[in-house]
Amino acid sequence: MKCLFNLKIFKRFIACFAFFIIAVNSIAQTKTSQQKLDSLLIVNQKYIKQDSVKASLYIDILRLYGRLNNQDKVEEYALKSLQLANKLGSKNLAGLAHNRAGLFYHGVNNYQKAEENYKKALKEYLSINNQERAAGIYMSLGAMYIAIPDYGKALEMNQKAVAIYQKTNSEDNLSSCYLNISEIYQDLGQHKQALEYLRMALKFFIKNEDYRGQALAYEGIGTAYFKASPAELISMDILPNQKLNAALENFNRSLKIAELVDDNDDILSANKTNIGLVYEKMGLSDLAFKSFQSSIEISKKSNAKRDYAESLLALGNFYNHQKDYLNAVKLLTQTLNIAQQSKFLDIERDANLVLSEAYDKLKKYDESLAFYKQYVLVKDEIFNEEKEREITRRQMQLDFGVKEKDYQLKQQVTDAVLQQQVLLAKQQQQKLVLRQQELALSDKEKILQRLKFLQKQKDLEAEKIVQGSIFERSQLQSRNETLEKNRQISVQEQQIKYDGKIKIFLSVAITLVLFTAGLIYFNQRKTTRLNKIINKQKRELEQLGRVKDRIFSVVSHDMRTPVNSLISFIQLLEEGNIEQVKLNRYAASLKNSLTYTSSMMENLLKWAASQMQGFNPYLETIDAYSLSIEVVNSLHSVADLKQITIQNNIDKGTLFKADSNMFSLVIRNLISNSIKFTSEKGIITLSSESNGEQLQIKVNDNGVGMSEEQVSHFNKSEYQGAGVSTPGTNKEKGTGLGLLLCRTFMGLMDSKITVNSTKNEGTQFTLWLKKAY
Repeated sequence: MKCLFNLKIFKRFIACFAFFIIAVNSIAQTKTSQQKLDSLLIVNQKYIKQDSVKASLYIDILRLYGRLNNQDKVEEYALKSLQLANKLGSKNLAGLAHNRAGLFYHGVNNYQKAEENYKKALKEYLSINNQERAAGIYMSLGAMYIAIPDYGKALEMNQKAVAIYQKTNSEDNLSSCYLNISEIYQDLGQHKQALEYLRMALKFFIKNEDYRGQALAYEGIGTAYFKASPAELISMDILPNQKLNAALENFNRSLKIAELVDDNDDILSANKTNIGLVYEKMGLSDLAFKSFQSSIEISKKSNAKRDYAESLLALGNFYNHQKDYLNAVKLLTQTLNIAQQSKFLDIERDANLVLSEAYDKLKKYDESLAFYKQYVLVKDEIFNEEKEREITRRQMQLDFGVKEKDYQLKQQVTDAVLQQQVLLAKQQQQKLVLRQQELALSDKEKILQRLKFLQKQKDLEAEKIVQGSIFERSQLQSRNETLEKNRQISVQEQQIKYDGKIKIFLSVAITLVLFTAGLIYFNQRKTTRLNKIINKQKRELEQLGRVKDRIFSVVSHDMRTPVNSLISFIQLLEEGNIEQVKLNRYAASLKNSLTYTSSMMENLLKWAASQMQGFNPYLETIDAYSLSIEVVNSLHSVADLKQITIQNNIDKGTLFKADSNMFSLVIRNLISNSIKFTSEKGIITLSSESNGEQLQIKVNDNGVGMSEEQVSHFNKSEYQGAGVSTPGTNKEKGTGLGLLLCRTFMGLMDSKITVNSTKNEGTQFTLWLKKAY
């Protein structure tokens, strides 16, 4: 989840060279641009002379059409300005026209045309040695390559710009390049290198009193500390257990500086979110909540939809961690709506995932599954882009080391001067510290003198109290001697009464102890029974959780293949050029795939229905022979594929009590299971047997059988299904829910099912049902 560091802030900072991108941010600016354009068109119409003034007019009109996002007009006036610039032989005007066109295409994400125009502009500027304009083009190219992303080219372009700005001593632009390079390293997860460039940029920002730049640099430093690994933190001269304090300190610095500058809501919102994340890591939930709330208020007020969506997502995720699932769902739903409307795919993906987790904790499994499906869809939609980014990162990391060493050699002289300045500052600071220490010692001497004075005063007061107490003691002594005799008589009387009370107390205490011991004994027995029940329920819940995970896996993966196959088959039919032999083969394959999907969906729906509260069977008198005939007939086509014989030996007129739909599904699953695990030309037999008040329906096969562990596990009362499907003798697939459904439905009908099996010899399932008379 991209909640910690809003890289978009750096990208906005880089894109400050694209003037028209900034202009389209508000309706008022659009109106102003239209008014300026109308005025320029009038001036252009009146100005007939074909000179450099006319070419400049064309370029200004091009720029304003770019602000209004009118591509046709941009291309028209770009062509006019270039033709006139070439006619006049002005390389500067030609470069400016290409630069304006490149900025427009960059803003609308047409990177191919943007690169083409940027390179043409660069060629024009370099041909006349206009280094300042060339450096600006390098920075624009660097910003574009970061957006693609192509980090190798982005680093190369920014380093070329740095080389020019160092020669021209352009500190403002140099610091912007350092920010760009730090962003590249942040994207690649190389936080130590990012920190070095952020610190270099910060020096220039502080020197030039660029407060927005300072806020961005401090925020980047905080992010570098927060995201760095323990090994990186040590190389950055900070202990791993200090990372949160270091990150928090820099985020607060950024926030404090940003509050001094107008139009910095994006930085304020991002810092509030970052501080909330740090507080959450520290376990300071109240402070984290306040920071997240503040971030939401700032981004909502500034009408920045992405910032607002990210702030809502951060707070929603916080609620989820705090187990406040209702508030989490409320905020995440709002986040999801904004992300879907504005096409923020990464935020939409993360919101869907956290919503699925929240609904799962609320035990609303339908909603949880629906959001998880949507999460998978969105994740698939952005998978290719993320995969491309990851491959690019891995390829570029090897190349960065060489380029970085070359660049650092160029920086040695500058770093030496900066180190001297730092040393002088440290010396001045040490002098100031020594002066403060002297003042502190002087204060301590004054405090000691004060303490001595107070101690003497206290001693005099104590001596006065002692003398007064001696006089009072002599008066009291005579009184005490008289009272002592009376007290002794009273004590003897009280002792007699006390002994009597002690006897009564001990009797009551012994009775209470025995009663308490009895309660403890019975409570322990009760606790033991409850623990057994809880452990059983825990095992059942864990098993149901595995079944649920299996269902999610089946729905999200196994259903995709047959549906895609059906779509492909339909496309072939629409084209109408498929041979009959291939058509038959594809139809047969599709039929098998859809048959499995149909069986899987029926089992899934039946199992889901059985888990719903209030789902009860309708017990009625059923003829076992008639019902089994219907089921066997429906499965003959599947058995014939493996040349398996199904023998129905159930006696006619065999009646029992059950739910007909449930019992049909049980028989169908058992026969399907036998077909699946029986080799070709095998035999499956159905039979019935009366056993007192119960009727036994048996399903036998001579298939591969089951292991002793499988038989023992199935016959246990707490069996909840394996949750894993085993391939059949012909590699048939399954869902792993068939036997679980049989066990569940038999239990709902107040009946039971058991199994006997021998490995490689066959399996016998027995259904125990109540007879009907």
